[in-house]
Amino acid sequence: MGQLSEKLKSYRLPQQLQEKNLYPYFREITSKQGTEVEMGGHSVLMFGSNAYTGLVGDPRICEAAKAAIDQYGTGCAGSRFLNGTLDIHVKLEKDLAEFVHKEEALCFSTGFSVNAGVIAAIGGREDYIICDDRDHASIVDGRRLSFAKQLKYKHNDMEDLEKILQKLPYDAIKLIVVDGVFSMEGDLCKLPEIVELKHKYNCSIMVDEAHGLGVFGDHGRGVCDHFGLTDEVDLIMGTFSKSLASIGGFIAGDWDTINYLRHSSRTYIFSASNTPSATAAAQKALDIMKTEGPQILEKLWDVTNYALKRFKEEGFEIGDTESPIIPLYVRDMEKTFAATSMAFDRGVFINPVVPPACAPTDTLVRYALMATHTKEQVDRSVEILKQVFHDLGVL
Repeated sequence: MGQLSEKLKSYRLPQQLQEKNLYPYFREITSKQGTEVEMGGHSVLMFGSNAYTGLVGDPRICEAAKAAIDQYGTGCAGSRFLNGTLDIHVKLEKDLAEFVHKEEALCFSTGFSVNAGVIAAIGGREDYIICDDRDHASIVDGRRLSFAKQLKYKHNDMEDLEKILQKLPYDAIKLIVVDGVFSMEGDLCKLPEIVELKHKYNCSIMVDEAHGLGVFGDHGRGVCDHFGLTDEVDLIMGTFSKSLASIGGFIAGDWDTINYLRHSSRTYIFSASNTPSATAAAQKALDIMKTEGPQILEKLWDVTNYALKRFKEEGFEIGDTESPIIPLYVRDMEKTFAATSMAFDRGVFINPVVPPACAPTDTLVRYALMATHTKEQVDRSVEILKQVFHDLGVL
C-alpha cells in the first residue's frame, strides 16, 4: 500500500456514522424533484432542496430541454472558447444580463466554477480580496486560487470590515465578495452598509446571488435588486441549479470586465461548455420568471412566512434568517445527524449542517421552502420535527 493510501485509510467518519445508522448523505431519489419525492420505496416531504421557485420538473422546462437535445445533441464536445459555443448560449447570456440589469453576462458550466474562476482571474498580486467569513466554499476556493492578498471579516460585522479597509491603500484594487443570502443560516448580507464602505474606501463589490435569484427583488432579480443597489454592485453572480431548474452559473457586469473574464478565466476557458439541454432549461426557467415571477414569489413568501411563524410558535431556535432557508439549531453534532435520520424515517427530508460548514457549536438542520409547498405540508413537517427535537432533548 502506498503512502497516500496509508494516510487516507484512517478516514472513517462516514463508516462510524453508518454503523450508528446516522449517515445522511447520498440518499437515492427515484422520482422528479418536488415537494414530495420517492426514496427507498416510499414518499417523503422534501425540505432539503434549493429549488425555491418550484420549477424543477415543470413540463415546459422539460420540453425545452428535450427539444434542445433533438436540435443540438447531448453535448458540445469542447469549451466555449473553441468549438463549444451555441447560439442558445449567447442568447441566454444576453437575457441574463438584461434580467439583472448589467451590460454583459458570461455563462459557466457550474455555479461553483463561476466563483472559482472569476475571483481567481481578477485579483493580481497587488490587489486585495475581502470576504465575509461565512461566504460559500466556492468563494473561498476562488480566493485561494487568486494571487491577490486575502482578508476576511467577521460575519456581517461592518465594524470589522471597516477596520480591515482602513488599513489598505486607498488606490489599490479592493474587491469585497459576499453572499447575498447566506446558504446555511438564511440571513442577508448588509449590502447598503457595504456600499457605503465601498464609496468611503474606494472598493469594488461582487455579490453571489445563488440563493437570492428567484427569491428576492422584482421578478426574482435578487438581493441587489431587493435593496435597489444593482448599479452599485460591480459583479453579480448567479446559479441555474436552484431557482432556474438546471445546472450552470453566470457572472454579470460591465462590458470590459466580462470581456476580460471571457478571455482569462481558466474555469471558463478550460471547461466543456454547458449542455444544450441544461442551457435550454435555464432559458425556459428565466422566461417563466420574466412573466410569472411575481406570482411565484408571492406563493414562495406566503408559505415561507407561514413556516417561520409555525417554527417560532413551537419554540425552535431559527436564528436571524430572512429567507426561505430556515436553520433549526441543534448545537450538537451527533444529535444533528440523529435529527436528520429520525426525520427521514418519519417522512421528512432535511439536511444536516456540520463543520466545516459551520462552527461546532452552531450545528443545525437546514429546512428550505419552495413556492410549490403547501401549508398542509409545512404543518405535517413541523409536527414531525417537533417530535424529533423533543425526543432528542433539543426542544
